[in-house]
Amino acid sequence: MIGRERETKRLRNLYHSESAELVAVYGRRRVGKTYLINETFKGSFTFRHAGLSPLELGELRGRSPLKKQLQHFYNSLLIQGMPRSRCPENWLDAFMLLELFLQSKDDGGRMLVFLDELPWMDTPKSGFITAFEGFWNTWGCHHNNLMAIVCGSATSWMTDKLINNHGGLYDRVTYEIRLEPFTLRECEAFFKGKRIKISKYDVVQSYMICGGIPYYLNYYEKGLSLAQNIDQMFFGPKALLKNEYERLFTSAFSNPELTRSIVELLSAKSSGFSRAEISEKTGISKGGTFSDALNALEVSGFVMKYTPFGMKKNDNRYKLMDPFCIFYLKFVRNKDALTDSFWRQNINSQEVVSWRGFAFENVCLNHIMQIKEALGISGVSSKQSVWIKRPEDEKEGTQVDLIIDRNDGVVNMCEIKYYNSHFSVDKRYHEVLMKREGLVEESIKKGRAVHSTLITTYGLKYNEYSGDFDNVVTMDDLFGK
Repeated sequence: MIGRERETKRLRNLYHSESAELVAVYGRRRVGKTYLINETFKGSFTFRHAGLSPLELGELRGRSPLKKQLQHFYNSLLIQGMPRSRCPENWLDAFMLLELFLQSKDDGGRMLVFLDELPWMDTPKSGFITAFEGFWNTWGCHHNNLMAIVCGSATSWMTDKLINNHGGLYDRVTYEIRLEPFTLRECEAFFKGKRIKISKYDVVQSYMICGGIPYYLNYYEKGLSLAQNIDQMFFGPKALLKNEYERLFTSAFSNPELTRSIVELLSAKSSGFSRAEISEKTGISKGGTFSDALNALEVSGFVMKYTPFGMKKNDNRYKLMDPFCIFYLKFVRNKDALTDSFWRQNINSQEVVSWRGFAFENVCLNHIMQIKEALGISGVSSKQSVWIKRPEDEKEGTQVDLIIDRNDGVVNMCEIKYYNSHFSVDKRYHEVLMKREGLVEESIKKGRAVHSTLITTYGLKYNEYSGDFDNVVTMDDLFGK
């Protein structure tokens, strides 16, 4: 298993504790939650069950969603050794059957229960949460040899209804793991593990398209170029990820249409939109449902909420961060007659070159810790944001790709450049850089310093203007721990 050392170690420690453990594992769809638990506890499960997805429920006609979930749960009990009885009619009865089953298996050793995709089981008006509360509070937490792992891709459900529950499950989760996508370093290790020969430059491009999502990376084939792999995954009538975009929202969000409309708006502008702008442009009123959708996208890692440098919290903006969604919406969705060699044919087009520049900015935002380590400020508290300076009177406006606002009296003004060679500063860019630095200096308090910082692939070419940058962070630095 690539990466996940910290998570694996912690899960094993919890397994060997002498207390009842209720562990919540959550994260974006396809990030590897189920794989992590399967690999860590292979052969150790007393009972395991996975809820039926909303897509599967839609394909099963006849019974209500609740009855389908209950039948599926009952079938899992039968398959794993429970004597045949009667299918439960509600979740209270279902968890009572689980208690009886676990009692029959209890020999004093550790019992491990794994309930995968827990949010899917909570169908409308099912009483699932109340029943789960009863199971854990009345029986589960009193058995020190029980470890229950609950898992879900609907991150907002996991955080709101389980981890931050203010009712019967308040403070009952003993440990939580938010599983993050792979870093560039882990992506590189993944490819090496599959014996796929790929340069760091192409690993970065892969991250721009698939993020650090192991499920997507697993589709890469040995012996094919990056462009060939991308064509196979996204383009042509038999594309491997052809239906993934729609499934993302159906599986992870309670209101997939609303969240999808927000994502599609945010994809149109790299710096994002304010809450008011999103409401206005999508036509969604600023009520509780709208707030829930924004929060769900944020906690799931699809969207980043940030305060632009020098502005107040009321000026927060929402920026789309999910590489897969950005790539899919720009190059795949609603495109007519895409050939199965589209990416190979357009790899050097202006549209693709322009996209790489914005996509690399997101790569950097997802590797802030590595950037801070390269700058020697990993222990310094900071805030990160994009800076947008609108034109005022006769003054020109500008935008800075990344601002690292540090509490040690320094502001790193970061220029992010994705080049296939060393970046060179010419006279024109020197003048732009000096203007930007001056505008940032006007916006900060006296006594603070601005450090112009270049983040690029292969470094900076030495010339008369190369001294404009105080620091240079390269692609190799982004592959740090």
